[in-house]
Amino acid sequence: MEKMRLPWWTITSHSAPVRKASSVPAGMVSFVPTCSTTDAQALDQLQDFVSRARRLFVISGAGLSTESGIPDYRSEGVGLYARTDRRPMQHAEFVRSAKSRQRYWARNFVGWPQFSSHQPNAAHKVLQQWEERGKLHWLVTQNVDALHSKAGQKRLTELHGCSHRVMCLGCGAISGREELQRQFISLNPDWQAQAGAVAPDGDVFLEDEQVLNFRVPSCSNCGGILKPEVTFFGDTVLKGTVQFVHDRLAESDAVLVVGSSLQVYSGYRFLMAASDRKMPIAILNIGPTRADHLAKLKVTGRCGEVLSVICPL
Repeated sequence: MEKMRLPWWTITSHSAPVRKASSVPAGMVSFVPTCSTTDAQALDQLQDFVSRARRLFVISGAGLSTESGIPDYRSEGVGLYARTDRRPMQHAEFVRSAKSRQRYWARNFVGWPQFSSHQPNAAHKVLQQWEERGKLHWLVTQNVDALHSKAGQKRLTELHGCSHRVMCLGCGAISGREELQRQFISLNPDWQAQAGAVAPDGDVFLEDEQVLNFRVPSCSNCGGILKPEVTFFGDTVLKGTVQFVHDRLAESDAVLVVGSSLQVYSGYRFLMAASDRKMPIAILNIGPTRADHLAKLKVTGRCGEVLSVICPL
């Protein structure tokens, strides 16, 4: 008998649970918000959606990386905004204020060893396998943690850049973040600081008096300002990058959002474009998203757990 195809709808019930174990590695602080176990019907719907797609376009967000131990900004109870009154660095402040850059880099220096050690989780690995099998046409991530690259993803656009790279605002030279870490150690051999809570972009919270003597190097080529190659809040994504992603979207036949609330316009714009093209859209996320009204299917669940069930590794 042919399998009955269920109509598209937003899944809200939680009968017939399929998995309860957290995908966060043992011993790691969990930044994954509380979530009921995804039911079997929702998994069937999502599996059917993915099976129908031949050139899948995926947009990933911070909800994917929380399962690797990296906090996000907006999750209820565990996101940065819920845990503290701190806010991320603004682009204009970083550019105009040497003291702000000193504070940013001191915090980033302390947090870097832990942040850079995070590893891909089950969801990253499933998405990489989809690429290998020809299912995934292109992946756009809003994350700056390099976890997709670590998982081996090639058909990838890091929409907001990557914190593992450093750029000079003067000459545009790109260098590795590990190289800068060695410079920090050389310039600050006796500097010490007690770290506070971890933030989403790799830094930790320090009091202002702790960073007063922290020394920050300039670009070795031109003496310019060094900045992570990431799009800070208040900055914009390069037009060429946006157009490139639109071109990849036009080549695709379905869109899947994984772990993003899409509150930032830089990612949400691609959902609007997909809707204009009448492309089927599915969303896998804990909590509401800005594009729920555009989706034919909304599944609530932990990314790693859900993707591992519909596509076992």
